[in-house]
Formats: sequence, structure tokens, C-alpha cells
Amino acid sequence: MQCDRYPNKQGLLVSEPVYEHDRPARLVELLRAISERIQELKQDKDLLAAGPELQKMLGDARAELFRYEVRITYDTPEIAENRRIVERAKQQMDELDLGDSEGAG
Repeated sequence: MQCDRYPNKQGLLVSEPVYEHDRPARLVELLRAISERIQELKQDKDLLAAGPELQKMLGDARAELFRYEVRITYDTPEIAENRRIVERAKQQMDELDLGDSEGAG
């Protein structure tokens, strides 16, 4: 996952996660690699002996599947840029003193 960095309201750099377009293809490759590895282990004893290796592969796949499932919460670079523009405009509006805060009421 790629992260774009931009200043928040306090001026600190924050990361904006962006879901990369090639991630689904890499996830499919990872799942197929797990399947192929299991198929290679013909004997039950070989399959059981490969437990740590398979656990690592499954853990990587699980993490990637989670990222894939929540990809909707990630932005494309264009949406992330639009969000930064809007945030910057809001910040500039907040910084403007239009004189409405004093004497109103």
C-alpha cells in the first residue's frame, strides 16, 4: 500500500493510504502459489512438515485479503489529491478573520 503525505490542520505530515491498482493481481498470485505449494506436498507427512512455511504463506494471504476487503476505505491518488485540496481550502477559511467572531451575538 502506498501512502501519500500531506500536512494536516496542525501542520504535521500525515499519511493518506492509497490502494494500489496491481494489488488484486498480486493477491491472486499469492493464493495460487499457496494452492500450488500444497499440491506439491504429496505425502501427508510432507504436508504436515511444511506447517511453518504454510502458516507464513497463509498469514501473508490473510493480511492481503484483509487489505483487499477494506480497499473501499482507501482512495485513488485523484481522490486523495481532491481531499487535500478541500482540506487546504478549509484550513485557509479557518485562518481568515472575517470579523464575524467578535461582536456577533
